[in-house]
Amino acid sequence: MASTASARQTSPEIPTSAEALGNDLRALRKSKGLTLTELALRVGRSVGYVSQVERGLSEVSIGDLRKFANALGVPVGWFFVHDTMDENEVGYVVRADARRVIGSADSGLMEELLSPDLSAPFEMLRSVFEPGAEMLDEQSRDTDEAGYIVSGELELWIGERHFHLHAGDSFRFKREPYRWRNPGNQQAVVIWVIAPPVY
Repeated sequence: MASTASARQTSPEIPTSAEALGNDLRALRKSKGLTLTELALRVGRSVGYVSQVERGLSEVSIGDLRKFANALGVPVGWFFVHDTMDENEVGYVVRADARRVIGSADSGLMEELLSPDLSAPFEMLRSVFEPGAEMLDEQSRDTDEAGYIVSGELELWIGERHFHLHAGDSFRFKREPYRWRNPGNQQAVVIWVIAPPVY
């Protein structure tokens, strides 16, 4: 079996950790609709530095990583997933114990990124809605969205329509305001697909 170093030399299509971090940062920035200049202003760094980070050419300090995470609205742990991954799997496979997490049970909604990264035209999430959790204000985003209820139940308001969904049901909507509520006494688990990515 080839060593990690020789594998990197003979398989240039497999990103190094710095390249994987840069790819994630670029995709996340684009999903938020930010330019390089806007992100650089938010983190207090030069456009050239941010560009080098996105291309995997500059090492990033933990301090800067925290600034990037804050500017992009994700936990800093979002960027560490590649350190424990098999290089062969980067961009292709996400192991159950290596999913990136947004939110928490305390907030009522925890989402895990099932897609390997944000570079595709869509993203796939495993969303876990706690019992009684509710989105109080409608949200509207420029995306096409679909989902499948794995377990539990979920109320979904799409525009003027109201749906009470159960395990096995699925849904889709396009660029319409929506909100949700888990009316049940157990978690609702939903596989949610969003195009283009928003995380």
